Amino acid sequence: MTEEFHRIRRLPPYVFAEVNGAKAKARGAGEDIVDLGMGNPDSPTPPHIVAKLVEAVQDPRTHRYSMSKGIPGLRKALAGYYARRFGVKLDPETEVVATLGSKEGLANLAQAISSPGDTILVPNPSYPIHQFGFIIAGASARSIPYTPDDAMLAAIDRAVRHSVPKPTALIVNFPSNPTALLASREFYRELVAMARRHELFILSDLAYAELYFDEANPPPSVLEIPGAKDVTVEFTSMSKTYNMAGWRMGFAAGNPRLISALARVKSYLDYGAFTPIQVAAVAALNGPQDCVAAMRVEYRKRRDVLVKGLRSAGWDVPAPDGSMFLWAPIPDRFRHLGSVGFSKLLLEKAKVAVAPGLGFGEHGDDHVRIALVENEHRIRQALRGIRTFLAADNAGPVDGMEVDAA
Repeated sequence: MTEEFHRIRRLPPYVFAEVNGAKAKARGAGEDIVDLGMGNPDSPTPPHIVAKLVEAVQDPRTHRYSMSKGIPGLRKALAGYYARRFGVKLDPETEVVATLGSKEGLANLAQAISSPGDTILVPNPSYPIHQFGFIIAGASARSIPYTPDDAMLAAIDRAVRHSVPKPTALIVNFPSNPTALLASREFYRELVAMARRHELFILSDLAYAELYFDEANPPPSVLEIPGAKDVTVEFTSMSKTYNMAGWRMGFAAGNPRLISALARVKSYLDYGAFTPIQVAAVAALNGPQDCVAAMRVEYRKRRDVLVKGLRSAGWDVPAPDGSMFLWAPIPDRFRHLGSVGFSKLLLEKAKVAVAPGLGFGEHGDDHVRIALVENEHRIRQALRGIRTFLAADNAGPVDGMEVDAA
């Protein structure tokens, strides 16, 4: 009776636990920690969206069970967004499902389409649910390069030709969490052609579609490519676009067969999001979008302050073109610590929490992810701590451990 359950055995230890534990301990001791670890938006949901929620919740009829795949008005609103933003036509009845955030949608689609022994192609590093949603479902994940370029396309082609059994699906996520990379239409065109040729499903995570910093080049959708809908489902989310992370509202859109499979699994598992939340989401999608533009401006300001400050402190980091993250290479003299050891040292010495790259895959262990989830004042406070930390000789053991053990 003490043996670990089968599906739990397939999950590795939670990489973020060590840093989270150290962060909780520091705060328990009264230390002021600037938390740039979790991608949790700190800005409030726009007032007109909150007002619609309040209005809807006062109607007792909305307190009943909702529809698992989303109320019709919400699915129509998502289709309208795709038409305006990407020029993609979607049938709200057969090509759209509302989900409890994109994370739930990805996990339940994994349950719907994979069997034990199946192989899924997943970029490494990548957001954990991309891999572990399928591992929990009994499938196996094969790592591919995370850069949207010829190397990734070549790796996908090799995997399809040389894997037994042949992979059934691949994950893409641009703008990427954690790497902040964006993909071009040309890349998606090649990807769709390859997927159609090899009968491979594309599962695109587009949760950061509206978080970009070049107004002239917003990130495209895979579904813009002719023929993509034959092989693609794309996941979007209200969490970052409208600062609605805790509301848990997202969508899957695209291939009718995959959408039907997801809807069927969900019909056994949930009754959908609380109806007033869905009504408020309709107001968000159909209403004024100046709040989205303001959100981008705020994140761009934070990005610029953080990148400039880190570079002036001697930490050379790339400036992201999208997402709410910096994917920062660990400075050379700390590389031997690994991302967990370096994150713990940064927490101890600089009083700044970041996410260790190892949590996103073994190929992320030479990076940390820094989230733009504090205001400029707090970011400047974090920079002062980091500058002092980097100026000192802090490359020794962490919490009494040998550095290699981290």
